[in-house]
Amino acid sequence: MNKLKEYVDRSYSVVTNKRNLEHLYTFKNFPVFFGCTNKSSNEDIVADMVWEIDPESGMIQLSKLIPLDLLYMEQHLNPLGKTWNEYNEAFSEFVINESKSDIIEIGSGNGMIANLLLEKNPNLNLTCVEPNPTFKEKSRLKIIKSFFTSNFKEKLDTNSTIIFSQLYEHIYDPQEFLDQISFFLPIGGKMVFAYPQLEHWFKNKFTNAINFEHMMLMTDYYVDFFLENSGFIIKEKISYKNHSHFYVVEKVQDPLANRGFIKENRYSFYKEMFQDFIKHHTDMVKKINAKTQKSESPLFLFGGHIFSQFLIQFGLQVDKIINILDNSPIKQNKRLYGTNLEVVSPQILRNYDNPTVILKAGVYNEEIKKDILENINPNTAFI
Repeated sequence: MNKLKEYVDRSYSVVTNKRNLEHLYTFKNFPVFFGCTNKSSNEDIVADMVWEIDPESGMIQLSKLIPLDLLYMEQHLNPLGKTWNEYNEAFSEFVINESKSDIIEIGSGNGMIANLLLEKNPNLNLTCVEPNPTFKEKSRLKIIKSFFTSNFKEKLDTNSTIIFSQLYEHIYDPQEFLDQISFFLPIGGKMVFAYPQLEHWFKNKFTNAINFEHMMLMTDYYVDFFLENSGFIIKEKISYKNHSHFYVVEKVQDPLANRGFIKENRYSFYKEMFQDFIKHHTDMVKKINAKTQKSESPLFLFGGHIFSQFLIQFGLQVDKIINILDNSPIKQNKRLYGTNLEVVSPQILRNYDNPTVILKAGVYNEEIKKDILENINPNTAFI
């Protein structure tokens, strides 16, 4: 493995812009890519994941960011299953109900939301601004292969509704991103978006809550603050299950020259939550190791993604693990980046009498467990 030498500096608070961050914890030599690869492990790159906290606002964030071309070197997100299908349906329905104009989607990923919107509204014209699209243009669907900036004002209809889904938590400068959208939209312009309930995920110790991609603890408390600074008011805000927040906002003025002050400092609350997160995973991995080392059962780890990389970072012993399991075809028969473990379909469990699966996949645990027990191997045990 190779150690990353050049980072993107963010040693200042994304809330106050002050360089007074307090160090919390460093994960040494963490894989920079969260997906699977066919490349040699000799090409893997690792980096230090340095978590710090703003003493004036409580924002937890990375101070050293991974260059985007490394972080997203290949497509690794392929959301599958009941949880994601229901989310996509719910958010697309929310957008249709809130938008009566054409739509510009920022960060369209695999095009799932875009295609659902086109199905729901036969009169809709939709433009997707996406640097790495995995889908193609068709009738009523245009693709611009790029990152979004306010420069699109001369190319696109500013009366369109701006939407994005599961994107905001990945943005390196959350205030600048909203400013760019605000500069693009006219007064009265509308934006509809969704992002994960990271505070709930973090509080409940979901392993994928914070990482190189979720590089700050982006909670609705901070989102509301950034929106106000960029000239937006919140028209509607709902919680979708324990999964995501849905917002409808309207531009009422240009971004503020003098940024507002955060109304409440959540330093103590979020710092304690972070310390609990670290302790929980440290203790949990020790217990998993104790169980697996005593067991003779064929052992598998679920998730060709950040879930597994985090467990290994916390000290998960991998010597007995036969394979990593994942339902995504784009991950199967590849190696989880940063490891020597091959990713295969969960169908392989059919070949074993009493297999054991290490499963720590947050909100997706029950769905995964149910599928394995009901459709693959009812004799599977889970840790």
